[in-house]
Amino acid sequence: MTDTHQPVRHAVVPSAGRGTRFLPATKAVPKEMLPVVDRPAIEYVVREATDAGIDDMLFVTRTGKEAIEAHFDADPGLEGDLEKAGKDELLSLATEYLGLARTHSVRQGHPLGLGHAVLQAKRHVGDAPFAVMLPDDLMHPDSVLLKQLIAVREAIGGSVVALLRVTPEQATAYASTSVTTIAVPEGVDVPEGNLMRIDKVVEKPPLDEVMSEYAVVGRYVFDPAIFDELEVIEPGAGGEYQLTDAFARLIDRPADQGGGLYGVVVEDRRFDTGDKLGYLEANVALALEHPKLGPALREFLHTELARTETAEA
Repeated sequence: MTDTHQPVRHAVVPSAGRGTRFLPATKAVPKEMLPVVDRPAIEYVVREATDAGIDDMLFVTRTGKEAIEAHFDADPGLEGDLEKAGKDELLSLATEYLGLARTHSVRQGHPLGLGHAVLQAKRHVGDAPFAVMLPDDLMHPDSVLLKQLIAVREAIGGSVVALLRVTPEQATAYASTSVTTIAVPEGVDVPEGNLMRIDKVVEKPPLDEVMSEYAVVGRYVFDPAIFDELEVIEPGAGGEYQLTDAFARLIDRPADQGGGLYGVVVEDRRFDTGDKLGYLEANVALALEHPKLGPALREFLHTELARTETAEA
């Protein structure tokens, strides 16, 4: 029997990719550690989880990703030197990890897909609900999406995923869904019309098999029953185990065994930092909001755009 009211305290962050779309920058630096404004992209994910009440983070990594672990660890030498030098502002920045969820890591071992990566968290998470956060989906710091997913899970059980409105052409690159709008439970802060029961889901369908304008993107809150399904799914193309194949099986699983699949429509700002343009957009958008950098950057962009337009005239 699944405890639907058990709080969500764990988050799993699959981080074992090679980041080849960002070469040569990622030859020696994990893509998750590339900066967005003044901090690595992965830190935004950890801050998002912490703000949502999660206090335990598990990175699923591989060889060469040690910098991720180090970023959220103490550096006694650095901290000691900053303290002795009276550089309190820098010391505060270097010790911000103390206010974030505690982080751990496990190696995926072999690149066998997202489903395989999430399965590596089974021993760590145990029989508890947990979030999965894909680092390429960078949410604006003001986002409440993860809080909404958790609130829905705690209200009605099952598993809950984020749904993005996409064009039919875009849907072919995501998991496409067939959905039914359902009433929002009392006390859950999700706009009416934005909570769905997912009736069917298919990974990267051809254009003529796209089922709706709603596609699954990189925020999930899973019942631990997902681990049972991850252990029995078959590998797909390239020998990879697809996470979509596992959570699709939750749709018909009995509710008292952790079944049921729901979706919350994404209304918050989201950046696709797995794409070079999306990464640049995140840097520009968040830098413009930075209290110290924003005004000067805005002036520079106006000047640079004017110069470019003059050169092209």
